[in-house]
Amino acid sequence: MADVNETGKKTFFAAEPLAAYRRVKFVAGSGTRVEYAGAGDEHLGVTLGKQDTIGGVIEVALTNKPGTVKVEAAGVFAAGADLYGAASGRVSATPAGSKIGQPTSAASGAGSIVELVVENTKPTSAGLVSIADAGNFTAATTAEAALQELYQDAATGQACVPVPLASITREDGTPLVKQATTNAGFAQLADKEQVILIPVNATTGEQLAFCVPLPPDLDDSKAVKIHVLAGKESNDDALTLDAEAYFVAPGDVGNDDANDTAAQVITQAASELVFSCGAAGVLAHPCVLTGVLLLGGTNDDDAVRIYGVWIEYSRKVLAA
Repeated sequence: MADVNETGKKTFFAAEPLAAYRRVKFVAGSGTRVEYAGAGDEHLGVTLGKQDTIGGVIEVALTNKPGTVKVEAAGVFAAGADLYGAASGRVSATPAGSKIGQPTSAASGAGSIVELVVENTKPTSAGLVSIADAGNFTAATTAEAALQELYQDAATGQACVPVPLASITREDGTPLVKQATTNAGFAQLADKEQVILIPVNATTGEQLAFCVPLPPDLDDSKAVKIHVLAGKESNDDALTLDAEAYFVAPGDVGNDDANDTAAQVITQAASELVFSCGAAGVLAHPCVLTGVLLLGGTNDDDAVRIYGVWIEYSRKVLAA
């Protein structure tokens, strides 16, 4: 067995031209040939000189040697910054892999040589360990930031329950049919959008209803919101849309209207009208919501178009 090296330095063979003060790692399958360590790569040490010849000898300061080492910066960073391995054996303040140390002085840019106080132990803080994110799913660069993003999404992410126009009826449950005369019903606008059309001087359909079960991941400690995309044919009448919301659950029926939002003005251009039902009125799953939409004002010169309806709710965070 070879003698143990206790100097903190060792010579290897260069597998590529190597500059001084760069991090290096073993070539795969070799214990004698070294190459640059890439961004986030573990490294066995830092070159103490340069070697332009492939196969030439290069002296390396090993990572476990006492004292500090000189390293080349990949960009600007401040003294005392948390540093990580960068491409081509350099160091950077951009998280990649595990933190490797801190510099005693600032780097003014790529190519700057700084003294590095090496951190030989692996960081235990999730804020100092980077993530690979090979699928490019997030802008987060550390495990801590990625976890925060995931928890934030779980805690505040909005989920949606679509309410198909075809499921909307008159308030008494009478199905809507193709719009005709003064009866509200389905219509296609200029061979394009399908809508529920409440015509001028409507005699039926000024009060519409729908009923949807809410999903098992409903967080009943958060508000549930009814969204309506609605507009007017022209801008002749001052019209509003109001909503009522009735939640029912096993053994809990006949509840009061849970909508906390006042009637919303219908604009000529389609706009999103939002009606919020506070948590106090939301029931836990299994839960069903009946929504009633009520036209306000007199539409003696203007028709109303309902383009879409959906429910937004917060997903609950799993405790285990």
